[in-house]
This record gives sequence, structure tokens and C-alpha cells, in this order.
Amino acid sequence: MLRISIASVRSGQQAMLISRAMSTAATTTTTTTTTKDSIKSGKAPAIDIKPLPGMDRHGRPNVVLVDAVRTPFQTSGSGYRDLMSYDLLRSAFHSLIQRTEIDPHILDAVIAGTVIQEVRTSNIAREAALGAGIPKNIPAHTVSLACISSNVALSQAADQIRAGQAQAVLCGGVETMSDVPIRFSKPLRSRMLAFTFRTPKTLSGKLEMAAKLLKGLKLSDLAPEAPAIAEFSTGEVMGHSADRLASRFGVSRHEQDEYSMRSHLSAAKAQEAGYLTDIAPVMTPTLVEKDNGIRPDTSMQRLSRVRPAFVKPHGTVTAGNASFLTDGASSALIMSEARALELGLTPKAYIRDHLFASCDPKEELLLGPAYAIAKLLPKAGLTLQDIDVFELHEAFAGQVLANLNALKSEEWCKENTQFGGAVGQIPMDRLNNWGGSLSIGHPFGATGIRLLATSANRLHAENGRLGLLAACAAGGQATAMIVERYPSN
Repeated sequence: MLRISIASVRSGQQAMLISRAMSTAATTTTTTTTTKDSIKSGKAPAIDIKPLPGMDRHGRPNVVLVDAVRTPFQTSGSGYRDLMSYDLLRSAFHSLIQRTEIDPHILDAVIAGTVIQEVRTSNIAREAALGAGIPKNIPAHTVSLACISSNVALSQAADQIRAGQAQAVLCGGVETMSDVPIRFSKPLRSRMLAFTFRTPKTLSGKLEMAAKLLKGLKLSDLAPEAPAIAEFSTGEVMGHSADRLASRFGVSRHEQDEYSMRSHLSAAKAQEAGYLTDIAPVMTPTLVEKDNGIRPDTSMQRLSRVRPAFVKPHGTVTAGNASFLTDGASSALIMSEARALELGLTPKAYIRDHLFASCDPKEELLLGPAYAIAKLLPKAGLTLQDIDVFELHEAFAGQVLANLNALKSEEWCKENTQFGGAVGQIPMDRLNNWGGSLSIGHPFGATGIRLLATSANRLHAENGRLGLLAACAAGGQATAMIVERYPSN
């Protein structure tokens, strides 16, 4: 049944492409300029050829987002406290395959992003793919770039398709903070490993080795080590950097609380209205159907009572205007336009352009989105005025507002971008209208795909054409991507 359907769609699609190509050749501007000078010089006449159907302006295959799903995002230690990252990513993969009704044999690759890896499933993309029933002959690999790890997965998928290396790639992202790997201290680890490598065979030998294991250890050496939250290069916690960045760009505590309230109330309205259609429920064994970090009762009065979390007592970043630890997974099906249409699938959006950027990890740790946006817009031949939908990752309210202030600052843009003046002001009525990481949550490895899915879904819901998504990451890194709504008809 499936083969007959695909074959019929394939023949119909080929006919459509041929028809469109002939129509393009007959009715659109393929301009030939022939002059006496060109004939005398022996140069070929100038020809302005429009891209063939299914190709972008650079003559490469169009890359499309077919669909994307995510698990409901849960505050760490709540709904997914008994699950591994493997369980969450497997669920996201399986849900997307069910929603799109694809035969997983058509996939060329699986790529997934994560940050804090579980040793038993270090290549979690492969393990989750196998667990979701994806054929074993389809390669899978895992990538990591802090909070933009799934953006890397998406970018690699798009690049593979444009290069002709793949036509269909399943992307994913996952994180759980409910079960992070906790290590023994270095002194204790060294002794335990030595014991493991040279285990005595006799009881007396084992007792002697055990005595050596404990000899010279301090009480502090017995304390466990949780994953570090400070930047390795600077030793600074991200919250401190967010506080300093907000101060540098004149973002007040009131403005941060106000933005945080906006995020929660917008997410609550979107949740109530049924806009968050990318959610795919998870059985844990109880059914998890909704994000549980959204606070619809958030108010300025409540937020104003929360004490500074990092710079005390006069800091402006608090638990109320910062994103919270979150568990969750996401998945996206990325294909060439031709392959998607051949299979009878209707894409949601074109992935038009993307890039990554880096900046000073000390003074500008969270300012990467401003750099990335300022680089991507001229690369894509666009301005902020051309963008209908903006989706920015909300690590901290102060970080978002500082990036917006940087983009509209004449001085900062002149010093740090190729623009002669300000890049421009992002209209608030186009930014994160369905909430963001402050309210929905931020599973590090999964947020990038959520941003893409929300951008595409908002473009359709708001009748927009172009969307821009951007996110910061540890190490002073960032990414930005341009997407275009796929025609509904």
C-alpha cells in the first residue's frame, strides 16, 4: 500500500516539476542580452536564470522542516525524575515518526544534541534511534554545543542535504537534570581506578589494597562532585555574567521582572489556546501532557519579592527572571523539498540560512545572539523589518533585553558589526509571543528544535513569511537561523 502510494506521488511530482520548469522557462525572466559588442568580443550573452523548482538561490536543494515535536517540558525532579535522557529522546523520535507517518527506512541519518551525557548512552542519538525502532543500518551520531546543541544537529542536517549527502535526516535534542552523573573526587577516583586495574586475588591482599585506598585521603575527598556550572575558561557562573551584562546595557530589575511576567503570561495563553501543538505526551507510567513550569499567576508583586540569586544583595537576576532547570526532549524531520513532496509530505517551513558566532566568554558571555543576528541578516540579504516572527532563547530576562539593546545601539553596532549604525529594534509584538525558555523551560540540548518548531508554527498562525530564531550558549557562543513559511496550498 505504501509503495503504491509513494510511486504514484513520485510520478505525479515529477510531472509537476517538469510542468513548473516549462512554465518557468516560458513565462518568467530568463533574460538574454545580445549586443554587437558581445558578438565582437566573443563573450557569451548574459543570461539571468532563476533557480529551478526545489532549489535555493544558490542552486542547492531546498531544505525544509517537515514537522517537529517535543515532550512536555518538566521542571527537574518532577514528571521525569525516574527517566533517563534515553527514554525522553526515544519518546520524541517515536512520536515524530508516528505523527508524520513516515517509514523510518527513508531516513539517511540521525543527529541529536545533548550537553550532560550519561556514560552508558554516550552516543544517545544511536541508542534512542534503535529504541524508537529506526533501522540499525541508518547511522546516528551525537553532537554537543551547550544550549545550542540541537541547533548544531539541525545545521548539520541542512548542510548534508544541501551538499547532496542526505535527503532525510531525523534531528533531536535532549536533557535531564533529574539524574545527572555525579563523580567521586579526583583523589578518590585515582585510588579506585588503581584498585580496579590491580585487584589482588587474596583476601589479605584486598584488605591491604583497601587500606592504601583510604590512606592520605581528606574528609573533603569523600564528597561527591556534581557537574560544574561555572565556565571552565573564566570560572564564572552564568548568572553572574547575566547580571553584569544587564548592568552594562542599562537593563533594570523592573524591566527584567516585567519581561519574565510577559513570558509566563504569553505561554499560559498559548497553552490555554492550544497553540503549543508540537507537544507529544509521554507515558511515565502516568501520562504527562503539558509543560509544568508555566506560572499563569505570575505578577510583578510576586516577582519583586524574589531576592537576587547571584550578585548579592544588589544584583538584578533572580530565580523569578531566570530560566529554571528542565527535563525534556525534542525532535525534527529535516528533508530536501523534493524528497518531502515525493513522499506526499507537506513541509512547514524552509530553512533558508544559518550561522554560528562567538564572542568574549568573560564580558559578553550571553551577547552572542546580537553578534549572530548582525552577521546573518546581511548574509541573507535581509533587515529586521523583513522578519515577521522572532524567537530568541530566554536564558535570563536580562540577557534577552541586553541583546535587544545592543542591536539598537548605534555605538555598539558600529564597534562590533559591519553595520554603519544600529542593526535596528526588534518589535516586541513579534518576539516570543507564545512564551519562551523563562516560562516553558530550557532542557539544554532540546531548546534549539523547540525554537525552530515555534517559529514555523507561529508563521502559519500569524500569517507571516519570514522567521528568525537565535540563541546564546556557554563559552560565549551563539547561533541564528532564518526560516520561511511553506505555502499552505
